[in-house]
Amino acid sequence: MSKNETDNLVFLPLGGSGEIGMNLNLYGLGPKDKETWVMVDLGVTFGDCSLPGIDVIMPDPAFIEEHRDQLAGLVLTHAHEDHLGAVPYLWQRLQCPIYATPFTISILKRKLSETDFADQVEIIEVPLGGRFNVGPFDMELITLTHSIPEPNAIAIRTEQGTILHTGDWKFDPDPVVGDKADMEALQRLGDEGVLALVCDSTNVFNPGSTGSEADLLDSLTEVIGECQGRVAVACFASNVARLETIATAAKANNRDVVLAGRSLWRMNEAARENGYLANVAAFVAEEDAGHLPDDKALIICTGSQGEPRAALWRIANDDHPDVTLKSGDTVIFSARIIPGNEADIGKLHNQLVRKGVEVVSPNDKFIHVSGHPARDELIKMYQLSRPKLAVPVHGETRHLHEHAKLALACQVPNAIPGENGAMVRLSPGKPEIIDTVASGRLAADGNRLVSISGEVVRGRNRVAFNGTATVSIVLNADGDLAAEPQISTLGLLEIEEDDFIEDALDAACEAIEDLPGKKRRDDAEASEAVRIAVRRSFRKNLDKSPITIVHLVRI
Repeated sequence: MSKNETDNLVFLPLGGSGEIGMNLNLYGLGPKDKETWVMVDLGVTFGDCSLPGIDVIMPDPAFIEEHRDQLAGLVLTHAHEDHLGAVPYLWQRLQCPIYATPFTISILKRKLSETDFADQVEIIEVPLGGRFNVGPFDMELITLTHSIPEPNAIAIRTEQGTILHTGDWKFDPDPVVGDKADMEALQRLGDEGVLALVCDSTNVFNPGSTGSEADLLDSLTEVIGECQGRVAVACFASNVARLETIATAAKANNRDVVLAGRSLWRMNEAARENGYLANVAAFVAEEDAGHLPDDKALIICTGSQGEPRAALWRIANDDHPDVTLKSGDTVIFSARIIPGNEADIGKLHNQLVRKGVEVVSPNDKFIHVSGHPARDELIKMYQLSRPKLAVPVHGETRHLHEHAKLALACQVPNAIPGENGAMVRLSPGKPEIIDTVASGRLAADGNRLVSISGEVVRGRNRVAFNGTATVSIVLNADGDLAAEPQISTLGLLEIEEDDFIEDALDAACEAIEDLPGKKRRDDAEASEAVRIAVRRSFRKNLDKSPITIVHLVRI
């Protein structure tokens, strides 16, 4: 390919850099403001107790939405929620073709089937190791290993040079599901020349290697063999290799396997549809769990992160229609704790222990391996690809900066730990951050998307932390009180705290009486005076500043 010096090759993350989750990466090629863009991944993360009513959060694609006519396509590296979960929410804003491998397409189509535009989405299937073009980008998939089938790195060849975008990965020498990492392809790419390595940073602080999924089998078999009653194993639904490992360990202990959780069943269907789990017997339906003797049953559950709507939470709180646990049973948490979920997981552990259930976590036994590369694997990736530039992604700020230090120690000439919104020029010339674009988060709130920094979420948080007070006041034409004001509160007072209501009512009356006649006859002036007075009353008495709303009626 001939090199056009007027063209810039840039990298722009809008999600997944400076945080773990909701990945959205853009590569642009061409003159400034006329670039052709390709998007790699479009994922979500999940809400917590700091965001009332918000379950799903995703990157704000406003920048690329404004340049939609320059977006050539979206390439999905794999089927994890933080890499494709935003497609059903955001595709209509982008309306570009989507490229993915067969298993990822199976998952994607199941998600799109819940929308009313599924038949409008152009989905192009790419085989493992396939090579294809998206606009001016020559893309080649390189098979790696991870905790889900068909994880792919992408070699992105352009006239300005080649980028290796790893997606999520590790070097598993003995993967339970899927092929080993294609080390020869990585070596060949390194020989060809890699301009930039855009690489997963999740486990950069972990020494050594992550370990193989196959290493878990003996340990899980032993742990399950020590259990007397029912056994439940909580894991991520998308970890198809873990499903096979658990099923094999259960079989070794003469236990039948029940799947509890809709997402597990969807993942099981997609896996078998693509030839995975071929050696695993059919799973038992939840409604048939009660027919199995306790010492012959193993239940694989969703809910390893303490999610209130997941199967394990419902089981722990006796709210599941088909599956129960009791004293003497065991729950094995075969998953890492995602930062921010510690409190919810702790509550779930406590509830299980309260029932007399034995809880086994990764701190107690070897029951989990990560799907991301530790330091030795990162070093090996740099040795194979030999890039001129390292761009760490998929990590919090501390991960990105530590990854940059590691890359420089691996003799990479340059490393740029940029965050969401930082546009990095990869070529021509010195690689550097050349611009910063707006980046943000959108939240799925019911059937709409709202800005995470917008009034809906801000207001809901203010209500959650301070409560509300609603004042109803009736004035005559001259601005005099025509009836006693009324105040109702929510999330502010206990039932017996009437004195605080009385103080607030007195404050409302005084506010009207103290207003000059002209302002009393102005609805806006009168309402604002009452609002401020009532809010001050509650702040004085309760040290709280509730959201205060005034309904003024003039007769």
